[in-house]
Amino acid sequence: MNQTHEPKQPVSLAALMRVARTTYVLAVRAALGESGFDDVPRDGVFAMSAIDRSDISARDLVRRMGVSKQSVSQLLDTLVLRGYVERSIDPLDRRRMRLALSERGARVASLCRDAVDRVEQRVVEAVGAACVEHTRTTLTALIELAAELQPGAQPEAR
Repeated sequence: MNQTHEPKQPVSLAALMRVARTTYVLAVRAALGESGFDDVPRDGVFAMSAIDRSDISARDLVRRMGVSKQSVSQLLDTLVLRGYVERSIDPLDRRRMRLALSERGARVASLCRDAVDRVEQRVVEAVGAACVEHTRTTLTALIELAAELQPGAQPEAR
């Protein structure tokens, strides 16, 4: 018997986004491995990207990553120990720790951006720029919806 299994309903955007994210993870991990940065911990790429994009504190990282303070602290300890991130006391507010990428961390951030750009270029080649922009608009609307569902949250694209 040859049976095809038709889905009972369309696959949800949430399921598609979760699986599609794997493409980026694989591309970034491959780029890092090829360049000798295979010791970057899981979630380290997100943390370094956030640090690279803005003046961010550990507290901000906790909110953006949606994990515990302890998890972020351990991640930052590892990134500092491995030479990717530098911590210093904020001269304007001594209670706040400033985070900055080291040269090594800046190189990782650059490699990650390049890997993401290559993936997105291939997607543009496959479906066209207009379709990619439409998807970007849809995802932005989903991110904004999170603010309604969880007041006080500061969702950010990873």
